[in-house]
Amino acid sequence: MEKGMEQWMQKAEVLIEALPYIQRFNRKIIVVKYGGSAMVDEEIKKNVIKDVTLLKLVGFKPIIVHGGGKEISRWVGKVGMEPRFINGLRVTDADTMEIAEMVLNKVNKSLVQMVQELGVKAVGISGKDGGLLKVKKRYSDGQDIGYVGEITEVNPKVLFDLLEKDFLPIVCPVGMDEHYDTFNINADDAACAIARAVKAEKLAFLTDIEGVYRDPSDKSSLISELSVLEAQELIEAGNIGGGMLPKLNNCIDAIENGVSRVHILDGRILHCLLLEIFTNKGIGTAILSKNEGRYYHEEQ
Repeated sequence: MEKGMEQWMQKAEVLIEALPYIQRFNRKIIVVKYGGSAMVDEEIKKNVIKDVTLLKLVGFKPIIVHGGGKEISRWVGKVGMEPRFINGLRVTDADTMEIAEMVLNKVNKSLVQMVQELGVKAVGISGKDGGLLKVKKRYSDGQDIGYVGEITEVNPKVLFDLLEKDFLPIVCPVGMDEHYDTFNINADDAACAIARAVKAEKLAFLTDIEGVYRDPSDKSSLISELSVLEAQELIEAGNIGGGMLPKLNNCIDAIENGVSRVHILDGRILHCLLLEIFTNKGIGTAILSKNEGRYYHEEQ
């Protein structure tokens, strides 16, 4: 009996620990960039969607921006084409763009379906809808990489309308240029631009790494919280490399444009979103604006 009561008390303590965060972020917009392995593993996928749905039900206003790179590569391979990348960006000719848009829309509606199954109203849109994401052609170090877009303008009205009507928007990163041609957009860039445009309180990146390390070769050097200045110093010191560099630059850019707090999380960890947002000691890395006080602390 005592053991059973102890378990119940632990559950109560978890809820009490979450209370100040629920109060603080009630009715605030949080943008979740969803990608990486968390999109491939069905079990993790269901748990990510449960997490975001819970955020919605406790009063947050979440927006999901998803990628689909691994799935696009799979379908490109299925039709006998070879996926090509230059500096980490997918070379997207007209045929690849057609496949990418079909796959992203398929992924989009599967996420809508999962959210709906949990009793929350969701609407899937692409950056084309309502002129949400306007782009220009993007080049990689001067090289033409096809229909890859760089965001020039975000019109968040469609998102505000959906949030106001109590829908959970799910956005796939496809946009149009001034000639109404279709372009693929890096999902991190899309999430960042959308978070800026809606003045999100939080932007969370679900990735395939645990967070930002002071020393990438030392797993014990994970940083729980970083100011923008500290993040810039890490970059200048050459401590950040690979795929983390553009992600961290995106985080800094988002914060300098009005987002209060950006989280980098390992999407492979079940319920990583809830653990980071609702506990005193998060599990990933939070990057803060200068007006944000640090609120993670070690247990006394």
